[in-house]
Amino acid sequence: MKYDIICIGAGSGGLGTSMFMNKAGFKVLLIDKSDRSIGGDCLNHGCVPSKALIHSSRLVQGARESKEFGLKVDGKIDLAKVSRYVDDKREVIREHENANYLRKLGLDVVLGAAKFNSKNSVVVNGQEYFGKKIVIATGSRPMIPNIKGIEKIKYYTNENIFELDKLPNKMIVIGGGPIGVELGQCFQRFGSEVIVIQRGPQFLPKEDVQIADILRKRLEKEGMRFMFNTSPLEFTSKNELIVEDKNGKKSKLKFDLVLVSAGRTLNIDNLYLDKAGIKVNESKIIVDNYLRTTNKDVLVIGDAAGSYQFTHCAEIHVRLILSNFFSPFKKKVSYDHLSWVTYTTPEVATFGLNIEQLNQRKIKYRILEKDFKDDDRAIVDNASYGKAKVYVDNKGKLLGGTMIAENAGEVFQELVLANSAGLNVNHLFSKIYPYPTASRINQAVVKPIFEGKLTPFVKKLFKLLYH
Repeated sequence: MKYDIICIGAGSGGLGTSMFMNKAGFKVLLIDKSDRSIGGDCLNHGCVPSKALIHSSRLVQGARESKEFGLKVDGKIDLAKVSRYVDDKREVIREHENANYLRKLGLDVVLGAAKFNSKNSVVVNGQEYFGKKIVIATGSRPMIPNIKGIEKIKYYTNENIFELDKLPNKMIVIGGGPIGVELGQCFQRFGSEVIVIQRGPQFLPKEDVQIADILRKRLEKEGMRFMFNTSPLEFTSKNELIVEDKNGKKSKLKFDLVLVSAGRTLNIDNLYLDKAGIKVNESKIIVDNYLRTTNKDVLVIGDAAGSYQFTHCAEIHVRLILSNFFSPFKKKVSYDHLSWVTYTTPEVATFGLNIEQLNQRKIKYRILEKDFKDDDRAIVDNASYGKAKVYVDNKGKLLGGTMIAENAGEVFQELVLANSAGLNVNHLFSKIYPYPTASRINQAVVKPIFEGKLTPFVKKLFKLLYH
């Protein structure tokens, strides 16, 4: 059977590409391993269930903090009920992310493992399918570190942690990336004792050190423990782990549950890439700036492309390849305006270029910082620990920045818009914000630019003009 385009993987990237091409009138084949894997990691093991879990933990924490105002809250969390809540929310979204729904839209959907058979064909369940273009959107899975004795224990990852029905008393999180920190805080709030083990000197290594440190202090205040510059060495039994710090000091940690969140592995094995003339380097598909493989009729998007592993990064890829399918002016992939959020409480939100990238490109910039201690909304919300940083060029354009705050992922959206649209900070300063909206902090952080324009000469001029 012949198709205009074949998409392998029905996560964010595969769904976005195949659904648009279908609406545009092309013959589309969408392939995924099973009906329950449609929606990809985001629906099944990532964004959706984790945010449902975070919502539950925030309610629990809010109830706990209400004691300050006289309410009496007691009892233990019923994790089975939490898990049912998480699953219910997944199923609501799954109503429009399943094979039958997609077939009703006009797509051909085949369930099974795909493998290449030639430069323009794949085989699924013994049937060969030909495509003018083929898109690999197979995502990624948890990377399991090589720790001695790990085979002796039942460890958890983001692929099975949401099915837990009993709360662990002591939980070890191996890896201080977004997954480990978000889920670790949830379980700490539910009532577990959580220890995060991180090989490096800080968690969330992609984030600004100062911002990450503010988050660390907030999490430690809630009871979480962090062991930085520490490596897991050996599981000596089903409930004991030996770790070693940078000075060679070893210690034993008891646990009821281990969550492994030490990175991701790309789902590109067993695709028989060599049969399609697709070259691989160090377990990654070689991809050019247009997301094409060494076989120019095969493209890679989402996690499988080996870049930033976010659902919305796959959306960037989808828009790029769709544009390049139809436009004579081909675009290269760029992450200069990428943004992301770590959904802890408080949230960490980051966008655009960071300081290291600006320095590498020799771009002149100015750092503007604003603490939330004098922000009226932050004060009344008991969130004055927040901080915002932005990087501005000499023309007043936002190059990038980061923020830690309650709901930072929502508050910083106009900064993301200004960055992606190339707007001058004048647009923020001239805007009238309803008082006391949390987003007024965006105006406050750029205010020094305009205060700096009040030079002695300008002040004298104002006095002459005032009447």
